[in-house]
Amino acid sequence: MPVWLEWTFKISSGLLWTAVYALIIRRGFKEKTYGMPVAALCANLAWEFVFSFIYKWDAPQNIINVVWLLFDLVILYQVIRYGTREGNSPLPPGLFYAGLAFGLAVAIPVIILMAREFNDFHGKYSAFGQNFMMSVLFIGMLAQRGSSRGQSLYIALFKFVGTLLPCILCYVKHPDLQLLNFVYIAIFVADVAYLFMLHRCLRREGINPWTRL
Repeated sequence: MPVWLEWTFKISSGLLWTAVYALIIRRGFKEKTYGMPVAALCANLAWEFVFSFIYKWDAPQNIINVVWLLFDLVILYQVIRYGTREGNSPLPPGLFYAGLAFGLAVAIPVIILMAREFNDFHGKYSAFGQNFMMSVLFIGMLAQRGSSRGQSLYIALFKFVGTLLPCILCYVKHPDLQLLNFVYIAIFVADVAYLFMLHRCLRREGINPWTRL
């Protein structure tokens, strides 16, 4: 793949994911909630920290990783501020914060050990693995809340395309990685399912999915 096309894929994916984070933050402050599942946020923060400062990527991805980390820190603030206000939370405040701290403490060594175990110091396996986890958790969060609270169709759509681009890029560069090839398909299926589920939920709530940011 030509370098210019690889950069186009990387920058486009970076911009789309940055838009995902920005829209999650916007909706979170607007509705006084958080828009990213807690486990996915812990994994994201760990991945972005590790591959920004421990196993640094080359440009442009190294810059994108730091930008994502800063956005995710804002989402972490929303989780801390609003997390216990979710009426359907199964945990009392003390356990909620303890679970959040435990998730953050465990996630970083897990990402580091995965890089060493798989000899994957660009974080491909951990990135796509946690992306699949996030896709499933978004479906779970929608089902648990029973509403579109904290979400918009643009968040789901930008996540879908922003993930599809690196899936294509990684497949072109490493077509023989069978585990990742399977994960790409799993992410695609989960993201499409979430798009349809969220669209249906918004319609049921009387909200035009295309005017809600």
